[in-house]
Amino acid sequence: MTSLSTKLAERQAAGKPIRVGLIGAGKFGSMFIAQACRTVGLHLAGIADISLERAVASLKRVDFPADKFDATPDKQISIDEAIATRRTTLVNDAEKLIAHPNIDVVMECTGNPSAGVRHVLLCCEHKTHIVMVNVEADVLAGPLLVRKAKEAGIIYSMAYGDQPALIAELVDWARTAGFHVVCAGKGTKHLPQYHASTPDTVWDYYGFTKEQLANGDFNPQMFNSFLDGTKSALEMAAVANGCDLTPPTDGLAFPPCGVHDIPDVLRPREVGGRSEHNGTVEVISCLETDGRPVFNDLRWGVYVVIEAAGEYQKDCFKQYGLKTDSTGRYAAQYKPYHLIGLELGVSAASIMVRGEPTGQCKTWAGDVVASAKRDLKAGEKLDGEGGFTVYGKLMTARDSLKIEGLPIGLAHGFILKNDIKKGEYVSWKDVEYSVSAQAVKIRKEMESLYRKEFNISSSNGVNGHA
Repeated sequence: MTSLSTKLAERQAAGKPIRVGLIGAGKFGSMFIAQACRTVGLHLAGIADISLERAVASLKRVDFPADKFDATPDKQISIDEAIATRRTTLVNDAEKLIAHPNIDVVMECTGNPSAGVRHVLLCCEHKTHIVMVNVEADVLAGPLLVRKAKEAGIIYSMAYGDQPALIAELVDWARTAGFHVVCAGKGTKHLPQYHASTPDTVWDYYGFTKEQLANGDFNPQMFNSFLDGTKSALEMAAVANGCDLTPPTDGLAFPPCGVHDIPDVLRPREVGGRSEHNGTVEVISCLETDGRPVFNDLRWGVYVVIEAAGEYQKDCFKQYGLKTDSTGRYAAQYKPYHLIGLELGVSAASIMVRGEPTGQCKTWAGDVVASAKRDLKAGEKLDGEGGFTVYGKLMTARDSLKIEGLPIGLAHGFILKNDIKKGEYVSWKDVEYSVSAQAVKIRKEMESLYRKEFNISSSNGVNGHA
């Protein structure tokens, strides 16, 4: 197995560090910045953000070495000079980083689906590898974007440290060891009423203190997208697409479950568990349905449930102390924590040292469709994931095509043409949109491609709207 740290040290000694461009200096980007200057063999050459003041604030917040950047937004050195002097420059146009011939990899951390699509297409044009932290864009159009990246000869990768990549790593481990994967997923904090949460209620549900919020890089709508179930749906769609797993037909159930109960709760329904079928995804909650905390929860972690092929494997599970279900047939492996942006450099290292992504979309198995948080009226403007109008619900890609579901990644700024009742899906036929918008064109291209591959014809919409 290639030692990434050893290879990075060799690149450092040879004067050829991996040159990285970061797009987006929000929370995830800031966490990467914090470790970039401490990673041997990696050079953060530039940061692109529409607000250079925010980028400077992020650098200062994480104690980035003051001699490695200029804190005056309008006095930035060129990318060439930043590379030559091992410093970091700031730009407000991401294309400048992507198009530079000496930038090896870009980290797409905007969280904006349309921006993410644009940046991937630019990377294809300029032959620059990309790490897609932007799971919103990955679920919106990842199956097509990966095809385009391969055609361009670049690597498109999931973001190591974020849960989809870590789950994909566990799934890959299980399959490489010859195990059948029953279910894979993560933990979170969830109660059914959270689906209706808004940016106005998010902090009360989250339990963050005023001191924590004063840190300055907490976006209420972004954090609400975690709480209302949208981000979980997006991440499980990414896992389904990256690991060729099939989402549950009625979306995520968020069963309360501690690590000791994972094999029992997530074994197949036919043998007494909660998983609808073999080879699926699910998110478990750290709260009981009455709000009590689950014992020994997995709120911050990831897991995979595997199946023993026979009695010998069952005996081995028992002999080596694996937590199993009551039959001893199903066992779980899990990682209790993830460090998101602090681990992101592993993706750049894997791409440049091994020539491999840290997870990548393989197929279109799962999608996330906008669903009404409350009764919505024609004429209202949708405000996207984590907002006041809709949340994202996981479904199979085939079902999404059948109802012509509006992807949550595009449910921002569109005007409703029809009334939508609370809990109903929003379809393309329910909104006004521009077919000329780049992200819409890419999504429609992907839908057309897979509609043919799945042999699915157009429908008459959903909720009775034609």
